[in-house]
This record gives sequence, C-alpha cells and structure tokens, in this order.
Amino acid sequence: GQLPTWLRGILLRNGPGMHTIGDTKYNHWFDGLALLHSFTFRNGEVYYRSKYLQSDTYNCNIEANRIVVSEFGTMAYPDPCKNIFAKAFSYLSHTIPEFTDNCLINIMRTGDDFYATSETNFIRKINPQTLETLDKVDYSKYVAVNLVTSHPHYDSAGNVLNMGTSIVDKGKTKYILFKIPPSVPEKEKKNSCFKNLEVVCSIPSRSLLHPSYYHSFGITENYIVFIEQPFKLDIVKMATAYIRGVNWASCLAYNKEEKTWFHFVDKKTKKEVSTKFYTDAMVLFHHINAYEEDGHIIFDIISYTDNSLYDMFYLKNLTKDFEEKNKLTSIPTCKRFVVPLQHDKDAEVGSNLVTLPSTATAVKEKDGSIYCQPETLCEGIELPRINYDYNGKKYKYVFATEVQWSPVPTKIAKFNVQTKEMLHWGEDHCWPSEPVFVPSPDAREEDDGIVLTCVVMSDPKEAPFLLVLDAKTFKELGRATVDVEMHLDLHGTFIPEKDLKFDTE
Repeated sequence: GQLPTWLRGILLRNGPGMHTIGDTKYNHWFDGLALLHSFTFRNGEVYYRSKYLQSDTYNCNIEANRIVVSEFGTMAYPDPCKNIFAKAFSYLSHTIPEFTDNCLINIMRTGDDFYATSETNFIRKINPQTLETLDKVDYSKYVAVNLVTSHPHYDSAGNVLNMGTSIVDKGKTKYILFKIPPSVPEKEKKNSCFKNLEVVCSIPSRSLLHPSYYHSFGITENYIVFIEQPFKLDIVKMATAYIRGVNWASCLAYNKEEKTWFHFVDKKTKKEVSTKFYTDAMVLFHHINAYEEDGHIIFDIISYTDNSLYDMFYLKNLTKDFEEKNKLTSIPTCKRFVVPLQHDKDAEVGSNLVTLPSTATAVKEKDGSIYCQPETLCEGIELPRINYDYNGKKYKYVFATEVQWSPVPTKIAKFNVQTKEMLHWGEDHCWPSEPVFVPSPDAREEDDGIVLTCVVMSDPKEAPFLLVLDAKTFKELGRATVDVEMHLDLHGTFIPEKDLKFDTE
C-alpha cells in the first residue's frame, strides 16, 4: 500500500517485553521489563527500532541475572545467602515499598521532553529518536504521591495534568491533582518543569486505609472528572506484603456491595463540586472523553462488573490455548453518564434531573445525593483513543481495540457515540494494539486522518506489521511488515516531526 506523504514523525509505543531473567520468571504479563519500540515515518517510508528501557530495575536484574526488584504482580527477594540481620532489616525497609522504575505503560510529554511512565512515582526520560534512556525523575520529590496515573491530560497551554495517590501522611490518604508546566526558560536547570509543579487540589480518600485504584481520569473545559471506585488498595496489606511473601496485586480488592463516587473539581476555583453523585459498584481503567452540555457533564468510560481482567494476565494463564480457555467474567462495556451539575435544588426526591435527551438518569435521593445510571453505548471495546483535539469537547468517534469474551484484542473498531454505528478492521491470527489517531494537516472533520496500530500475529510463522487505516472509511491504506519478533504493547503516542528536537543531548 501507500502511506500518506504528509505522515512525518514517530509512533512511539511502550509495553512489557522481557518476562524471564536467568532462572526467574515474572508472575504477571504487566510486570515484564519495559520494551520501547518506534516507527519513524518520512518520505513515504517507515523505519522500525526497538530497545529495552535501561531503567535501574532493568540494570539490577540483568546484573544479578535474576529478578531482584519487585513489580506489582511479582514480589522479589534479596539474596537468600545474606545473614539473618540483613534479612530482618530488609523486611522493615519494605513497609512503604521502594517502587520500581520499570516504566512500561505509556509515554508522556512535558514541553519538548518525553518520558516512559508506569503507575509508580518514577518516570524515565527517553530520546524518542534513538530510544535511549535518560534521566530518572521521582515525582515524590516534587509532590507527595506514591502512585501516579499513566494517562495524563494536556491542556491548550501545554500543561500536563495528572493525578496521584498520597499515602505518605499516615491517616491522611488523599488523591492529588497536579499540573506540570511546559519547559521553562533555558537558563533554569534540567527538570525545572517538575520544580514548578503545582498542586491543583486534593480529594480526601473516602477510606483512609483503602484508597481507590484508578488508571485514568477525565477532563472537560471547566472540570476534572475523577471516579472513586470500590476497587481498592489495602494499605496495611501492602505494607506487610513483603513479610507475608505475597505480591502487591493481592492487596487489591473489589467490593461489589459499595458505591462508586464521582468527583468533579472546578479548574478555576480548584474546589470540588459539593453535591454527592454516585453510581453502582464498577471497575474501570479507561476514560474515553468528557464534555459539558447545558449544565450537565457527560462522560464516557469503559467499565466492568468485576476485576477479572487483571487476573487473566498472570503468566500461568497465558498458555497456548489462552484465547479459548480464558474467558472474561465481565465484558468491557462502554457507558455514558450524564450528570446534571446545574439542577433545580428544589426538585422532588425520586425525580430524574437529566434534561438532555438520553437514557442515562440522575435521580435525587432523600439525603440530597444523586444516584446516576448510565446509558450503554456499546460492548466489547477497550484501549480507547479519540482525536485529542476533541478532548473535553463534544465528539463523535472512539477508535479502540475490539475484545470479546477473551481479553486479547482481535479487531480494531471505530465507534460513533452519536449514531452507535461501528466499523471494523480485522484479519485471522491478528492481534492489533491500541489504535492511535493522527489528524491530517488540513483536517476539517473529526475523523480526517489516519489510524495507526501495530499488529502481532498469533501464528509465529507470520511477520508482525504496522497497519495504516483511513480513519474515515476504515479501509487499509498500507502496511509495513517488520521482520523481527514484536511484542503486544500497551499504550503509545504519535509525535509529529515538528515536535521532535533534532539534538542528542
């Protein structure tokens, strides 16, 4: 096929790459050592490269020739030959865990710089052209957080908005929303964008010892949308996990009897909306988009009725017949909540306060709180992406992977949230990754552009490839076959050529 001549830049992807070190193996697919890979587009040609993130975790493990740094699903233990005092000491030092810098989930941009990110307090600066690993940044030096999402948002001024959980102050567990400004004048030293980091606001956790797990959040023109779900981390269990010989993932529990709470923070006043909005228990990883309309906040998410997704990816479950054997007990469902921020305070108890045309409801309870029920838009999509120019605005299209009852994506989908129409691309033995939308230079409509995805083959005899689809018609424009073993990855980003600094600092 042919690639559009205007396509110039780098598609940068991140995900777990190495799961065995010496005689040791990680327990979970999400624990593997981070492997970066990139496709560089220029003059209608594509160049591929991949490189392991040279994190401290990677270097320590490779040097020891075994896993010595704990990951979320795999607890690692120091050398068993050490004497008993050293052992006792290492148990004590693990109460607030020293987290890994194996940043394997996503790529974040601040100013001109790019970072590999995971959900711990560490991020690693990388060179997007050579995939070299550069500085290690510890968020906790700039803001009191232990866990941070891998899905930040970007505003029109180039600020990064992100959220983290602070369990540092005992008994004062909270969620912190913070802002990282784009790079500051050259005369200031490196990492200065982090030195100028600003806490926008903090939301106390409903339970001090059981903060909610969250993987992303939403943003509209005036508000931040944060969902506190009953999928929670047990801090006491986490502090004793090392001594008990269990992994941190076992300290996560889903409480299906509890409510899911919605928090809306006004960006201007930095205060949370005082009305209490909630829905039934659910588990979610990915927000799709959110926007405001006639006094309502509308937000679309992908949710589950349980937390079986994480358990699927324990390596003991990833066998040859993985697709047939492993079935999700809850299918991912794309849901739309319509929340009436401005509503009649004197409305009757039991009345639905949603005034927009939608089957989503928001019912006033006796205590003044508002119980929200969503509209189901579709089922079976995950890893959603949108045209980011429409982030926080009314929009039409979601690009996603299609997953049925098995957690492995088999197709790419384009879903119209307004008409509910869906287009697909899929072929036998193909496992596509998260689709990334790239707008064309003269785009007038939301879907003017292309969709890029890396496709791994389940048949080892077939080579993986990069797929380029016309975002409007979803017809294939071309593919670039890569003659190396490619891994299923998690998330990534497209960096237009104009945003790349051509230097090798």
